Amino acid sequence: MLPVTLARNAMATRFEIVLHGENPVALRGAGEEALDEIERLEARLSLYRPSSEISHVNARAAREPVRVTPGLFALLQHAQKLHHESQGAFDITIAPLVRCWGFMGGSGQLPQPEAVTEARSKVGMGLVQLDPESFSVRFVREGVMLDLGAIGKGFAIERATEILRDAGVATALLHGGTSTVQALGHPPGAEAWTIALERPPAVPGAVPKLLATVPLRDEAMSVSASWGKFFRAEGKTFGHVLDPRTGQPADQAVMAVVVLPSATETDALSTALLTLGTAGHDTIARLRPGMKTLVMTEAGPSGRVEAKGILVDGWMNDV
Repeated sequence: MLPVTLARNAMATRFEIVLHGENPVALRGAGEEALDEIERLEARLSLYRPSSEISHVNARAAREPVRVTPGLFALLQHAQKLHHESQGAFDITIAPLVRCWGFMGGSGQLPQPEAVTEARSKVGMGLVQLDPESFSVRFVREGVMLDLGAIGKGFAIERATEILRDAGVATALLHGGTSTVQALGHPPGAEAWTIALERPPAVPGAVPKLLATVPLRDEAMSVSASWGKFFRAEGKTFGHVLDPRTGQPADQAVMAVVVLPSATETDALSTALLTLGTAGHDTIARLRPGMKTLVMTEAGPSGRVEAKGILVDGWMNDV
């Protein structure tokens, strides 16, 4: 039986689902419902939609507590926990820095130091107050903005997977922009889904080459990398992943990979791992039992990279 494949554009990326089963009509229906959920979440979580819950919070929370839906409140609590666990490397208040560096709807620009200092003063989860009794959000000062870009896609994929599971789908693969993928069950005739992992390019902008294949079964994998969006200025390359602790583009690694059952957590923690680099690998790797990780530093002229972590048994010797 041929697999059912569906795709849709949302959250500024392309989501694809491959499903296997005995009833193609039921599979297609479940897949469409899962993609509908991703679109619904985009309408609630997008920083760029004026009608979204997040935009509503950003517009009002510095003046008064803003009540949000229980689902969004739970996600904000989860983000707060991940911020603490990652020692501040993951931070959903990153938006002022994203704007400062020209990555909010743009391709990036080199800001003045005083502009970075001003943006940093508006960043930090300590500036966000969450009230679990009223499901409300309050900002401590003007200018704070929430940006769920480093967790929202993973959350959407995880919710879509739950919808497929509830519909009785036992075998499926979902991905968003190829950076986050979640495997449900395993494909016919194989013990796991096989996911290709690309080697960091030796030169920014070069075509990546295959580095390894990763087996996934009822797991998610997220890849954060510095080469996805970047600009060059003053002879340097500046990537779009920003370190909320310094206000500067993350430069401790070129790629980070995290594998866990939860796509919400892999999305956030791969960003944190890329920000922390090899020095912070152990901080992230011990957060969850059974986590698989990989962090890679800058590739040299030979194309060889330095790496730390355990993604596939025995694979590290082949880097």
